[in-house]
Amino acid sequence: MKSQDIRKQFLDFFQSKGHLIVPSAPIVLKDDPTLMFNNSGMAQFKEYFLGNGTPKSPRIADTQKCLRVSGKHNDLEDVGFDTYHHTMFEMLGNWSFGDYFKKEAINWAWQLLTEVYKIPKENLYVSVFEGNPAENVPFDQEAWDIWKELIDEDRIILGNKKDNFWEMGDQGPCGPCSEIHVDLRPEAEKALVSGKSLVNNDHPQVVEIWNNVFMEFNRKADGSLEKLPAQHVDTGMGFERLCMALQGKTSNYDTDVFTPLIEKLEEITGFKYTSNEVKDISEELNKTNIAIRVIVDHVRAVAFAIADGQLPSNTGAGYVIRRILRRAIRYGFTFLNTKEPFINKLVEVLANQMGEFFPEIKSQQQLVTNVIREEEASFLRTLDQGLQLVENVITATEGKIVSGQKAFELYDTFGFPIDLTALILRERGLELDEAGFEKAMFEQKTRSRAASETSTDDWTILVEGNTETFVGYDLLVNEVKITRYRKIDSKKDGKLYQIVLDHTPFYPEGGGQVGDKGVLTSANETIEILDTKKENNLILHFTKNLPENVNATFMAQVDKNLRSDSASNHSATHLLHQALRTILGTHVEQKGSLVSPNYLRFDFSHFAKVTEQELHQVETFVNERIQDQLPLIERRDIPFAQAVQEGAMALFGEKYGDNVRAIKFGESMELCGGIHVKNTADIWQFKIVSEGAVAAGIRRIEAITNKNVKEYYVSQEETLKEIKEALKNPQDSVKAVLSLQDENAKLKKQLEVLQKEKAKNLKGDLAKEIQEVNGVKFLAKQVDLSAEGAKDLAYDLGALGNNVFLVLATAEENKPMLTCYISKELVAEKGLNAGQVVRELGKFIQGGGGGQPFFATAGGKDASGIEKALEKAIDFIK
Repeated sequence: MKSQDIRKQFLDFFQSKGHLIVPSAPIVLKDDPTLMFNNSGMAQFKEYFLGNGTPKSPRIADTQKCLRVSGKHNDLEDVGFDTYHHTMFEMLGNWSFGDYFKKEAINWAWQLLTEVYKIPKENLYVSVFEGNPAENVPFDQEAWDIWKELIDEDRIILGNKKDNFWEMGDQGPCGPCSEIHVDLRPEAEKALVSGKSLVNNDHPQVVEIWNNVFMEFNRKADGSLEKLPAQHVDTGMGFERLCMALQGKTSNYDTDVFTPLIEKLEEITGFKYTSNEVKDISEELNKTNIAIRVIVDHVRAVAFAIADGQLPSNTGAGYVIRRILRRAIRYGFTFLNTKEPFINKLVEVLANQMGEFFPEIKSQQQLVTNVIREEEASFLRTLDQGLQLVENVITATEGKIVSGQKAFELYDTFGFPIDLTALILRERGLELDEAGFEKAMFEQKTRSRAASETSTDDWTILVEGNTETFVGYDLLVNEVKITRYRKIDSKKDGKLYQIVLDHTPFYPEGGGQVGDKGVLTSANETIEILDTKKENNLILHFTKNLPENVNATFMAQVDKNLRSDSASNHSATHLLHQALRTILGTHVEQKGSLVSPNYLRFDFSHFAKVTEQELHQVETFVNERIQDQLPLIERRDIPFAQAVQEGAMALFGEKYGDNVRAIKFGESMELCGGIHVKNTADIWQFKIVSEGAVAAGIRRIEAITNKNVKEYYVSQEETLKEIKEALKNPQDSVKAVLSLQDENAKLKKQLEVLQKEKAKNLKGDLAKEIQEVNGVKFLAKQVDLSAEGAKDLAYDLGALGNNVFLVLATAEENKPMLTCYISKELVAEKGLNAGQVVRELGKFIQGGGGGQPFFATAGGKDASGIEKALEKAIDFIK
């Protein structure tokens, strides 16, 4: 059975059981600060389990794109080395929100596996929770009794808290679970060893296939459990493992989920993948297999993350995506001899394979390909530089053990993979101080964790039920009551409180727009609202202090000036999007935005730099719409399909409900939950302040509106006034500046000629000062030249003969610079390295640098250290 059919049968089965089939949520999470990525099928339904929202149906089924590469669930380092862990995987799931419970969930799971998919019953084992007396949670007798009717008792296993009690996180809904495991070993192996003894023991062919979680409890901040008001079912079945079982394979990578990607990779690299059915392969073939598994797994994770709007970057979720991609590039570089970008060529295969069910990978195919190609090219350059840096570390190492701290610096500063460093060292007969590396890594993680550590109290509930609503589209001031609150302790921000209001006018951060600020006032006090965010469908108001009387009635007042400025920038963002699609083409799609009171930032897909002429056209287009005084047409509760049919822009990577809010200004129509002006005239004026690249195929425009444009023009006028005064108030300022530039260029040329003459004169004097030390012609001297002049002089002196070792220092405008020249025969025969020399001597001038083994420079901050650096230079040849 093909994987597409397996997925369809699952969804069809649960649809026949009264379940609503919903699409996968984006892989990148927007409204849950506790998770970077959707790491399980239940993540998009978290608000329902927490009781903060009402699902569209009490019964839901779907297949969810998941990513497990950070936090509690992190499978990254296992991927490739076994045949069943993945970074991105699909989780098939069925859900009950206060509807059916254990009996139906277990019976349907059994019916689907054995009657629809026809997995032999003798290949299946199940587990139930054995109980935990310490937490007063009993043995799951109910699940045991249900399973007894379906399977022999000797196939039911008791599981401990680690294996059979599922928790959302440190706090929140949780409960016992019942897992189903499948034994895929050959009959001969089954006859020798019972599958029961291999369950939960990391056997590659005895694997968990389905987990039925019975949400009964809530884990509180103090670790205790309390019963939930309603019981829920949360199930998850690994799609890739299911395909392995149904296609008669012993590896996920031998299924048609991965074989098309593997075949394309074989075509690209010339290396062949050996099926898991072939036993006792050589170490060389195993290394090839691992590399191929890593690459075909990782390209899925990276491609879907980019399609959902997460570009590789140096921070947060973007850094995780970059790290996954670099791991794949590195495995190809080391084991498949790929020295040019190649992973991007797999995207087309992936889009053709999965585009029918996940249309985002098809529609975003070109962008995903471009971004991956650019990332590959960039990291391959880093690898080349890294190899040189590793050589420098090896050269500086005395003995056979290379410093773990130095290896960590390569990893942390330059992104050079530690396993590649270790491999190179082994090839050179050296060892890595792994304990030193782990210590440096641990210290960095500890610093990072300490900086972001946050502890959260339980909610104090003042009003039961879902009474919270947002009234901020119509009101800036409103009478409110506090419905719940909790304290949070953050290492970064200190002690804060999160307050939830019944009818809040405060807009929570979302859709690119920052959260509102303002105040809560009562008869006795005023509480400042520092920020507003949304988490699991709750609007959270952040304050430094809790009101003395939390049961009082308050006036909630949004800072109207900040709100007005944000609204102006948000509406201008929509007009900018329309302008770019009109002027550059309909390939332009929004890839991210930031709307703050001070400015707007808009990221969009485009293949080239936007020209000055195009930017002018975009600016004019937006300002014409402002001058047209277009009124806001707002549709707050329009069916999603109708809105899209009427021309509304829906953004990839966003999760939309059945009914949406559509914002229209003239011909611009977008789905948006943000705050907008009532008329484009309120924007007053739009001005682009910058345009540049963010990633391959992604450009960024920053712009300002309203009073910020006024301030910008005032600032420009002041600057022009100062320039005129500096130029003695000429009639034509532009002509005066051009004349000044021309005069400056002539003087520069004259200065270069004088510097060269000076260097020539110096060459003769310095040649007499060269002394011979241990057969090396040595000179360390400070010279009164520019840094460029010192470089020319060093090459001139180096041409005087063999075995020359020079260190020249300059301090032009009190900026110290060291220049080192070493004859190539000294590099080859004596192992001298100019890069290493300037790095060591650079410490005396509080700086550093690098270069080639025969020529390198180092800049610094402290010119007073030049003398000491020059004194120490001779140590390299003594």
